[in-house]
Amino acid sequence: MLSDAEWKKKLAPEAYHVMREAGTERSGTSSHNNEKREGVFHCKGCDWELFSSEAKFDSGTGWPSFYQPISDKAIGTTVDRKLIYARTEEHCANCGSHLGHIFDDGPKPTGKRHCINGIALVFKPAEVG
Repeated sequence: MLSDAEWKKKLAPEAYHVMREAGTERSGTSSHNNEKREGVFHCKGCDWELFSSEAKFDSGTGWPSFYQPISDKAIGTTVDRKLIYARTEEHCANCGSHLGHIFDDGPKPTGKRHCINGIALVFKPAEVG
């Protein structure tokens, strides 16, 4: 685990705000929204594998969305009560960085929408060959 000072040194201010202070990036600002290649989305904080491109879908929300994580051990959750209603907050199971929230309005087969801040992700395309 990194200290707060180490996180501030490692991450750009916007990424630090989202990942370590549970902030939210502006809708429609992530380059990952239009990512269509095969590959894996990793945590920007620790390089942990989080989501496969196979589970990515266009939710129309302006944030990268996935119907399931890459494995049961990829993410952790907590209850977020910052708004009027409780939401399920999602974080990297390895380093604890805030990723986004999980909603029950996603596509089959899970019916879940993992609404993720793109600034918290690094995309690694599948090797072709």
